[in-house]
Amino acid sequence: MNKNVCLLVLGLLAATVALADDSLGVRYIGGADTPGLAYGIALSGTHAYIGDCSGGLRVMDISNPASPFETGSWASADYARGLAVSGNYAYVACGYTGLRVIDISNPANPTEVGAYGLPDYAWDVAVSGNYAYVADEDAGLHIINITNPLNPVLAGVCDTPGNALTVVVSGDHAYVADLSGGLRVIDASNIQNPVEVGYYVAPDLTYGMAVSGNCAYMGDLNSLRIIDVSNPASPTEVGFIGTSNAVEGVAIVGNLAYLGEGSAGFRVVDISNAAAPIEVGYYDLVSGPTKVAASGPYAYCACWGNGLGIYQYYGAGIEEGRQPRANGLRPTATVIRGVLMIGDRGPRTGDRAELLDASGRKMLDLKTGANDVSRLAPGVYFISERGTKNEEPRTVRIVIQH
Repeated sequence: MNKNVCLLVLGLLAATVALADDSLGVRYIGGADTPGLAYGIALSGTHAYIGDCSGGLRVMDISNPASPFETGSWASADYARGLAVSGNYAYVACGYTGLRVIDISNPANPTEVGAYGLPDYAWDVAVSGNYAYVADEDAGLHIINITNPLNPVLAGVCDTPGNALTVVVSGDHAYVADLSGGLRVIDASNIQNPVEVGYYVAPDLTYGMAVSGNCAYMGDLNSLRIIDVSNPASPTEVGFIGTSNAVEGVAIVGNLAYLGEGSAGFRVVDISNAAAPIEVGYYDLVSGPTKVAASGPYAYCACWGNGLGIYQYYGAGIEEGRQPRANGLRPTATVIRGVLMIGDRGPRTGDRAELLDASGRKMLDLKTGANDVSRLAPGVYFISERGTKNEEPRTVRIVIQH
C-alpha cells in the first residue's frame, strides 16, 4: 500500500469521535489529555508512557487511576508512535527518524540517549531481552541490539510483503501485523538471520496484534480473528468476531480481549471459547482509542485526540447504581418467584422502568403493581429506572428464582 494512503487510512479511522454516551459493563475511571494525538501506550510501575505523535513522549503518573497527571515529556523530531519500556529506558518508534532511546529514570525529565535510523517509517516496537524489534512499514521487521542503549546497532532484518504496523514478541518468534500481508510469523532464534516461517492473510487489512499462549489475536479492518500459532509454520484461524471498526489495539487479560476500535470505542470480548468469542462490554464515549494496555483491573487506552483514558470492565452488563428515588419505581422484594411487584411511584407519572438481563438486554417494560416474570430463566436481573427532567438512571439488582 502507498505510504500516504496508509497514513490517511489510519488517521481517518482513529480521528473520528464517538459521540454516543453509551456503555455496557465498563466504567470510566479517569484520564488526562495530551497535546498531540495519542497513538501508542506502554505501562511500567506507576507510570504510563504515551506515544503522542507530534506531542512526542508523554509520561503519566497513574498511581491514582482516577486522577492521572503528566510528570514529564520528550519532544520528538517526527511522530512518536508505538513504544516499549524496559528498565530505565523507553524505546520509541518515531516514524522517519527511526528508533529513539529515552532515559526515563527521572520521569520529570525524559532524555534521549540513543537512536538508530531505519530505512522506512517506524510504527511500533517490542523489546525482548537485549533486542528491540521494530515494525518499519515497507522495510518489514528490523531487530536492533540494545545491549548498550546509548549505542543501538542493527542485529537482523526480515522483510515482509505488506506494511509492518505492529510487532509482538513471544519466545523465539516475532508476530507482525502487516496490513495487506496479514499475520507474519518470524523465527528470530538466530537473531542475525530472522526468517519467516508462517503466515495467515485475513480478508481485510491487519492493524493490531496480541499474542497469548498458543493464540495470536489479530485485529483487522472489520474483526478480531483468533489464530492458533501452536505450529508457527501453519497459523490457523479458530475463531472470529465482527467489529464495527478497525481493531488497532489488542490487549489480553485472562479470558478477555480488550480492543481499541477507533470511533467504535473501547470493547471487551470474552475469548474463553476461542471458537465463539462474544462481546461482553463496551464504552462508546471515547475519542478514537488506538493502542490498549492492561494492568490489574484497569485498561489503559491511548485515545486519538483525547490523550489517556482509563477504564474498568466490572464483569456484568449492568452496574447497580444508587438506591432508587423515594417516589420512584421499586421492587417490593429482591428475590422474586413468578411475580415481580413494583411499589407505587406516587405522583411521578413520568417515571418508567425496564427489566434487563445481566448483558443489558431489555426483557420487560415494568409497571406499578404485579409483573409476570414466570417465563424468564432464573438468574440475576436489573431494574433500570429513569425519571423525568433528565435524571440519572438508577439500577437495582434482583434475583429471579423458580
